[in-house]
Amino acid sequence: MRTLISTAFVSLDGVMEAPGGEPGYRNSGWTFKDVEFLPEAYAIKEREQEEAAAMLLGRASYEAFSAVWPGMEEFTGYNAMPKYVVSTTLSDDDLVPGWGATTLLRSLDEVAALKETEGGPVLLHGSAALNRGLSDAGLIDRYHLLVFPLLLGAGKRLFSDTDKDRQKLKLVEHEAYANGIQKNVFDVVH
Repeated sequence: MRTLISTAFVSLDGVMEAPGGEPGYRNSGWTFKDVEFLPEAYAIKEREQEEAAAMLLGRASYEAFSAVWPGMEEFTGYNAMPKYVVSTTLSDDDLVPGWGATTLLRSLDEVAALKETEGGPVLLHGSAALNRGLSDAGLIDRYHLLVFPLLLGAGKRLFSDTDKDRQKLKLVEHEAYANGIQKNVFDVVH
């Protein structure tokens, strides 16, 4: 069984929308505009590229990342990984050539089936709606969160506000950096 890891940049109030400067969002680029860059705070991203075996994305994140990541040298590990995109609207013709093997999944049930296969961890990047759906369905096993010392107010949130049973998390790794970013790695207690 594969481990599904949600990896996200998140503000202290839970917003994960447009951290990298994506156009058209109220707080676009909040990870680099408002917080001093310290390389050590992002070391977990290098580790993820070394340890993960595949990447999982929702449609919107796939479209945003596939437009820029293939040419980014710092993402060679991510770029080489097989990708799984959860979408009911994309077709194989919509997939970007040259960004590694990409498989379309049509439902959370297909993500659950992927988790049952052999292989290393699957990283879920961005994908706010997919994150919330997978969390609500009990399919996420671990969170890699870089929590920024910002309150952004409006924006897509990492966690849903669905009325559901409590979900316990176990803190397995944490570190605070001089720029106020906190790394929190949580295992979901199933």
